[in-house]
Amino acid sequence: MPNIVNKQQSEAWNGWEGQTWADNPDYYNGMLDGFNEALFTAAAIEEDDQVLDVGCGTGRTTLLAAGRAARGTALGIDLSAPMLKRARADAAEQNVANAVFEQGDAQVHPFGDGKYDVAISRGGVMFFADLVAGFTNIARALRPGGRLAIITSVPGTPDSDYARATAALRDHMRRPSPAAQGMMSMVDPTRIHDVLTDAGFTTIDMQVIEAMENLGRTADQAATNICAMGPVRFNLSDLDEPTIATLRNAVRDGLRPYETPDGVQLRARVRLTTATRP
Repeated sequence: MPNIVNKQQSEAWNGWEGQTWADNPDYYNGMLDGFNEALFTAAAIEEDDQVLDVGCGTGRTTLLAAGRAARGTALGIDLSAPMLKRARADAAEQNVANAVFEQGDAQVHPFGDGKYDVAISRGGVMFFADLVAGFTNIARALRPGGRLAIITSVPGTPDSDYARATAALRDHMRRPSPAAQGMMSMVDPTRIHDVLTDAGFTTIDMQVIEAMENLGRTADQAATNICAMGPVRFNLSDLDEPTIATLRNAVRDGLRPYETPDGVQLRARVRLTTATRP
């Protein structure tokens, strides 16, 4: 068994929320794929690189990294067994031989000193039980001069596309679901800078980037997807089905203006941070 210190998150991502992600990778990747170009441009992966993908989930970014590191390897690590099962199946289906997946807690996992050229994360680093310890372990895994490129959340605003479209849910979203705890741990740029500095990183740079997220083919499908998401499902769990159906219909109507021939497209923002192990 891997050494796990982040037990609360491990239980959550190996429970129903992790299974939901594993069962619906197209939806969750649709929310995040718009940021891939910026992430990989910042990571600057070369063909011979050894890449570490922290909190890889169902493996989308690991497989993309493996394609760029064609003569190297990409290791995806995650707490969630259901999501890693999906990642391994996708790697086999796509015949990607240089992507490897391991279940573990990246905060304490024995990666090996200086083994990797690049570390990336499309959100997974937000969930460390101890942020400084987690990033210190990542820094240790990077070679001197190794690069870090991560995406983290930014605070929501009431005028965002998502907030306007899902206004019917606002009063019901009272607390984070088990897997969402920690999601807002890295929204403050000063906090990010302090954590990375304490972990030994230098040349820290941050920018907020915007991209389109795709929530489904139609407003009806997108509303169903949103109401099935862990945080929403968790907060609506004490309501009866007719009430949930009413809320789902209201979300559907809120999403109608965002329907396009390419699906339901909303503007979204994240923070992209890069740093270097000196």
